[in-house]
Formats: sequence, structure tokens, C-alpha cells
Amino acid sequence: MSENLTTPATPAAEAAAPAAGAQASPTREAAPQQTDVQPTGPQPAEAHGADADEAEAPGASSHGADAHEATAQDPHTLGSTAVSAATPRRGAPMFPDGTGPAADPAGSHHERRIRSFQPRRSRVSPSQADALRRLWPTWGLDIDGLSRIDLDTFFGGLPVVLEIGFGMGEATAQMAAADPDTGILGCDVHTPGQGNLLGLAERNGLSNIRVANGDAIILLREMLAPASLAGLRVYFPDPWPKKRHHKRRLVQPEFIALAATRLAPGALVHCATDWEPYAEQMLEVLSAEPALENLYPGYAPRPDFRPLTKFEGQGLDKGHVVHDLLFRRRDT
Repeated sequence: MSENLTTPATPAAEAAAPAAGAQASPTREAAPQQTDVQPTGPQPAEAHGADADEAEAPGASSHGADAHEATAQDPHTLGSTAVSAATPRRGAPMFPDGTGPAADPAGSHHERRIRSFQPRRSRVSPSQADALRRLWPTWGLDIDGLSRIDLDTFFGGLPVVLEIGFGMGEATAQMAAADPDTGILGCDVHTPGQGNLLGLAERNGLSNIRVANGDAIILLREMLAPASLAGLRVYFPDPWPKKRHHKRRLVQPEFIALAATRLAPGALVHCATDWEPYAEQMLEVLSAEPALENLYPGYAPRPDFRPLTKFEGQGLDKGHVVHDLLFRRRDT
């Protein structure tokens, strides 16, 4: 992101903002590296979270914060292939020259804590890699936590909704096309999904999409101004079904309290999940936040603006029940 989009952050003013989770997280050295396209085909997806050896696939979520669905292969090509003859060795950073998303943008200059996500090493298609290299300098943002984003400049004055976890980006692109007067800042750590969403935005002429790479907590706390967002969307985040992993769930009281400070009066908070116990936790946490009010007596019907994704449809075919929650930021 160019320098004219940011201003120095004010650590003292932001120090009081709550951080989500307890004080423990993987070290920088343990952070997985984003790797270039491998000629041998897809690599197995990593489990999500620090306890990767204990995590398990939790159900048919559509395009959640950790993109735990299988990586879709992009059938389109964007110009010539981005893979050079001298392909980097396996495990090397994909964008060492800084032309794409960084492997660990926040580095070690932020506190250790439990995370609700873990980047996965998945195959990046040639068209996804090409989209990242060409479009990231203009439409991409690394969450380094070192500067404040000027959303008005970044989005040309549009009101901005933050979407945390967009998977492969199909639903995000549909929502952006349906509402071109609203900017969508999609935050994710899944490199193939980042490239796929940028490619979709370019092919469909969607100038209201930007992609943020890294930790959404750092983005909210360090890089977004108070009352700067017109909405927050969290669709199908990893439910972390095991009890000992519940602390890794994204929607916790501390996270919602932080997010509420970044929402403008009247901003809409929209969450969705197909995991019943997590839906109950979401409803409890959102209802307990004094800055928010529920627009329905309990769960909400799925609004027309949230597309039904193929992954969600597969879950519904298996009998899963999807719960939507719609809350509004109070005026005072």
C-alpha cells in the first residue's frame, strides 16, 4: 500500500483497546511461509491453529475466516503465466520482492496471543499468482500494524464494510457487484483465495474490493480509526468444535468490544455459521455488547445480500442449519 494511504499509528491511544484471546501465539519463526506454484500439484492443507496436530475438520462451512473448504482451482487465466522459468525452491517465500502479500506482515513487533487462524500452505494457481503480482500493489494491503489506513483514500470515499474471512472470494465478489457504492475490505490469510478474489474483481470490473493480508485483530486495533467502518461481516468462521479449542474462536467478548469501537453509528454487524453451538455463542456475545442492538428477537433470516454459496448449499443438503445474526451499532 502506498504511503499516502496511511498515517502513523498512535500506540498510546490504542493501547487500551482489548486484544482477542489469551496471551500466547505461535512465534514468528513458526509462521508458515507462502510458497510459489508447485508443479507436482496441491499440497495437503494444514489444520487451523497452534494445535494443528489436534485440529479436525468441523463441518460444511462456506467461506469462513480460515477458509477451511478445499481450494478451488481457478479455470481462468489473467494474461501470461506469472510463473518464471526459475521457480523458487519449495518453501521459499512466494513474493520475496514485495510485489505480493507478505508471509508474516506483522512480524514479531506485536504481542503473543492465541489466534483464531493459521495460514495454510496450499497450491496457488498461475492465474492467482499473476493476479497477486499485478494487482496487489494497488488493491492489496499487508497488515503490519505500523500505520493507520486512510479508508477514504483507499476506497475513493466509499463507505467501507470489513469482511473477515472470505475463502475463495466468490460470495464477496457477488456482494461487491450487487452494491458498487459500498467498499469491501476483505481480510484473510489464505493466499490462493486472495489471488482468486483479486482476479474476480478485475474480470468483473469491481473497483470496490480491497484485500488485506494478516491478522484481523491487528487490523482493527492498530490500523483502523474509531467509527471508520460502515459494517462488519464474519461468515462461517472456523467453529473450533473441541471444547479445549473454544478459546480460539474469533467471536469472543474482547473481539466484539474492539470491533464495536471501529463501527460508525448505525453500522451493521452480520455473522453467519452452520455450527449450532457456535451460533449460540455468537448470539450470547453479541447480545451482551452494550454498543450493539439485535435487529431480531434472536437469529435473523438470511438477508438477500448474503449469497448462498455452493459450500453452504452442500451443508444444507446434509441437514445443517445455518444461523444468521444481524446487529446494529447504537447511535450512542
